[in-house]
Amino acid sequence: MRMVILSRQPTLYSTRTLVEAAERRGHHVRVLDTLQFDIRVSRQNPELFYQGEPVGPVDAVIPRIGASITFFGLAVVRQFEMMGVYCVNESQAIARSRDKLRCLQILSRHDIGLPPTVYTRQADHVPACIDRVDGPPVVVKLLEGTQGIGVVLAETTPTASSVIEAFHGLDQNILIQKFIAEAKGSDIRALVVGRKVVAAMKRKAVSGEFRSNLHRGGTAVKVRLTAEYRRTALAAARVLGLRVAGVDLIESREGPMVMEVNSSPGLEGIQKTTGVDVATAIIEHMEEEANTVVRSS
Repeated sequence: MRMVILSRQPTLYSTRTLVEAAERRGHHVRVLDTLQFDIRVSRQNPELFYQGEPVGPVDAVIPRIGASITFFGLAVVRQFEMMGVYCVNESQAIARSRDKLRCLQILSRHDIGLPPTVYTRQADHVPACIDRVDGPPVVVKLLEGTQGIGVVLAETTPTASSVIEAFHGLDQNILIQKFIAEAKGSDIRALVVGRKVVAAMKRKAVSGEFRSNLHRGGTAVKVRLTAEYRRTALAAARVLGLRVAGVDLIESREGPMVMEVNSSPGLEGIQKTTGVDVATAIIEHMEEEANTVVRSS
C-alpha cells in the first residue's frame, strides 16, 4: 500500500516505529507534515496539495495529530476521507476524543464506568459542583490538556475555586472530577487496535505526585487486564469510533473508570514496557481494513 503518516516530526519514536513496521511489510510510506498541506474545495473534486504539489495517490493514512493543531489536522483528515482514502482513525472519531467533555458525554450514554464529573462556567457554582462529585479533594482538569498538563489536585474548596478562577481568567474550559483516592496515583493504559487490546501497562506516579503520566516521571509495568477492564477499554474505543486508541483507566471500588481516550497514543512507553510490537499490530490492522474497503468498493 501507499501509506501516509501525518506527523510534524518524522524523528519521533512513534512515527519512526510506524514507518519501520510498514516498510518491513513491503509498504511505501511517506511522513508528511500536517501543516504543509493546502486544501482545495471544489465541486465534486476535493484535492490536497503538499508543499504546493498534488499529494498523489494514497491508499491509507495514519493521523498523528498533536492537540495544538487539531482544527487544521482534522480538516486534512476529512479531505483525505472525501477523496476516498482509508484513514485508520477518522476525523469525526478524533474530534470526539479531543474534546474531553464531549468524550465523557458520549461514553456516559453507555454502560462504561466514568469518574463523576461536572462542567461549569460560573464561579459561584463551584462549591455546589464540588459537592456533586463528593469532594473535596477534586481534580481540576483543562479540557484540552495533554500529558498531565493542566491537571490540578485541589485539596480544599477554596483552593479549587482559586484554580478554576485562574483558568477561567485565561478563558480556559475546565472539568471538575471526583478524586479517586483508592487508585493511589496509578492508572492503566490499554492500547486498543481494532477489536483487541494488544498491550497494557500500569503507570505509577512518583512520590508526591498524583499524575501517573510517564512524561511526568511516572513508572510503568506490564499488566494483563482482567476481562472487565478489557471490555471497558474496547467499549470506550468502539463508542467513540476509534480503531486505534490509548484508553486510560483508573481502578476504583466500583470497577474500572475511563479517564481519557487518546486517538494518537504514544508508542514508546507501552512498547518498551510491554515488549509488544504495537506499530506492527497497527499496520496489520490497516492492511486488513483497507483491503476490505477495496473489496467492497
